[in-house]
Amino acid sequence: MSLPRKPRAVVFDLDGTLIDSEALVKDAHFAACAKLGFVMTEAQFLALVGMHREANDAQLKLYYGDDFPLEDFIAATRAHVGERVAPLKPGAVELMNALDELALPYGLATSSRRPWVERHFTAHGLTERFQAIITRQDCVDGKPHPEPYLNASRLLGAPPFSVLALEDSHAGVRSAHAAGCMTVMVPDLLAPDEEMRSKARVVGSLHDVLALLR
Repeated sequence: MSLPRKPRAVVFDLDGTLIDSEALVKDAHFAACAKLGFVMTEAQFLALVGMHREANDAQLKLYYGDDFPLEDFIAATRAHVGERVAPLKPGAVELMNALDELALPYGLATSSRRPWVERHFTAHGLTERFQAIITRQDCVDGKPHPEPYLNASRLLGAPPFSVLALEDSHAGVRSAHAAGCMTVMVPDLLAPDEEMRSKARVVGSLHDVLALLR
């Protein structure tokens, strides 16, 4: 398996792709719901993966009704996470080192907000490594809209068709594909389906992305 063309830049998703945070977030969602007297199912949580906060808020109200206490839920999830930091995904450091050796610039396009990004970039020493950082707060429309990847491509100075996008979620794959990026899915909590395989190359880990580049 190879890429259709040599990339001029790479854009990482954050949660579930660059950092192993989805299990931590899932834990927090389940705990917050339980604290507020609600039950969240596995399927309900998975439908939220990769989506931005506003979309998640709307989905939660569909699940539990318009009177669902969103602010209390958000506060409870933050309290559950506390000061914990998610580890980097296997192969992340090796891939970034290889990109540096290849002089390929790389950036971030995430549905998360800037404080979450800054916490993890500071903890893992990533701030100076990334040449573009696009958070939810830097976009009018979040994933699955293409805007996050279009913005990241612009900041990296590369047309989207020459950008390699790395994603784990269905919403993220749709976003990158719609932007015209070469898209690779590295599944985390969500398994690839027929749609995902039509829009992205599916690999097992970031180590496999490194093999694609070489």
